[in-house]
Amino acid sequence: MKEKTDLDGVKFVAKQLVMVDIHLTEYSPIVVQHPFTSSGIAATTSEDGLRLLDITKSEEDLRAWQGYMKGLIDYAKSAYEIYMMVNKPYGLTFLSLSEHHMSQEDFSRILGDAWIRSENPNLDKNFVKRNLVAMFKKADKSVLMDSEEREQLEELDDVVTVYRGVTSYNAKNIKALSWTTDYQTADWFAHRFDEEGTVYEARISKEHILAFFNGRNESEVIVDPKYLMDITEAQGMDTGMTLS
Repeated sequence: MKEKTDLDGVKFVAKQLVMVDIHLTEYSPIVVQHPFTSSGIAATTSEDGLRLLDITKSEEDLRAWQGYMKGLIDYAKSAYEIYMMVNKPYGLTFLSLSEHHMSQEDFSRILGDAWIRSENPNLDKNFVKRNLVAMFKKADKSVLMDSEEREQLEELDDVVTVYRGVTSYNAKNIKALSWTTDYQTADWFAHRFDEEGTVYEARISKEHILAFFNGRNESEVIVDPKYLMDITEAQGMDTGMTLS
């Protein structure tokens, strides 16, 4: 990473992402998938006022919107300001593509926020687990976490019991990065969406915990999953089967 962020480099990456094709959904034009928008109905501003655009059907509207977004990117004063323009599900992708232009401080700040804002970063198809682990290992923990989170991480035992709640959506992704030290939080995740999910329990050495986040009161620990030990269904579940 760079000692100081190359903002022009970050802007170049961002403007390339602006030009990515709009992916339609069954709810288009209201809902689309794109690094810089979740809706096909966009707006630009000019001296003539606000102009609504349908970027899914009109090539003219699409080019106008792309030009408008590039202008906002050019005007940005920091990498974080550009990151905040990015559609939440694409935050980690933006970071991975632009990290070689960033300082460790900017990289770490964005990583912590992108992880928390993403609905399910453990299932991001753009990453394998070792890539995500590598990103956390590169981060400066004094920036990645706030002082209270760092203190809570420091106060954990040398070997920590952690929990993970899964539903049918992510049942095959037990050995993920995201666990919690709080059983009730894991149980909530196992039963959200009116599902009868499963809570798993495991142990891990504190040295293999990469971060502790509590911004959503979830007592979330980010772990290197290859070091998880003794993974079982938590007490009270139907079985105590150990997973290899």
